[in-house]
Amino acid sequence: MTADPHPETTEPGASAAPLGVRLSAAHVAWDHRVLFDGLQVELAAGRWTCLLGPSGVGKSMLLRLILGLEGANSDSTGRVTCSDGAGLAGRAAFMAQDDLLYPWLTVLDNVTLGRRLRGEPAAGQTRDRALGLLADVGLSDQADAFPRTLSGGMRQRAALARTLLEDRPVVLMDEPFSALDAITRVRLQDLAAEMLEGRTVLLVTHDPLEALRLGDAIHVMSGRPAKLDDALAPQGDPPRRVTDAHILELQGELLSRLTEAAGLAEAAGLAEVVK
Repeated sequence: MTADPHPETTEPGASAAPLGVRLSAAHVAWDHRVLFDGLQVELAAGRWTCLLGPSGVGKSMLLRLILGLEGANSDSTGRVTCSDGAGLAGRAAFMAQDDLLYPWLTVLDNVTLGRRLRGEPAAGQTRDRALGLLADVGLSDQADAFPRTLSGGMRQRAALARTLLEDRPVVLMDEPFSALDAITRVRLQDLAAEMLEGRTVLLVTHDPLEALRLGDAIHVMSGRPAKLDDALAPQGDPPRRVTDAHILELQGELLSRLTEAAGLAEAAGLAEVVK
């Protein structure tokens, strides 16, 4: 991975304008398998980009490459730049599919951990903001609870609150709502769309309807080496209604693209070692 020479020195969320992000000349080989080579990804400033595709195609690896978190078993190169000419370091928040909550910390302490580790000032303001976010995600009565007492969906809501508290201009999310029931998932999608308005978001998901509700540009990743198809661009601002006729029509188109991608994956014999 090529490091950008321009370090970022501003506070999280302090950018005057949304940041566009570009990953160029991306190459990843995992255990000697080339996942993608020469791939370019554009994340439009202040918009949601959604990425779907079969398991094994490299979606999660693409997120890691953008964040500079490539695994030890990968051969990875690429360059990440932002629209202001600086690098992404210190300006992106990441929400993984697993909640990654520390079992020995309370929910509140898990949510505020990043800021506390960085020694950021105004601890009281951080706590008040975290409590407000926990209320937003329906966990106001669980601030002092430990993760072992929470359901999978509740843990994922806590992880969302932690991500929102980071207040970064760029947010990368890897199947963040997968453990939620259908109604809670829609509510959390609505909350994320509201709280992340004006941020640049890359969402990896296996749910076509979720992508169509939230995405301004929706790509299917397929093949080996993997490529991105031309983006679907739903009308209107997210979150879009699940009953919207335009969304339901696009869902058929997106499912057709995913079916084709699944056929390519089967032909290529994609392994399950990466996503």
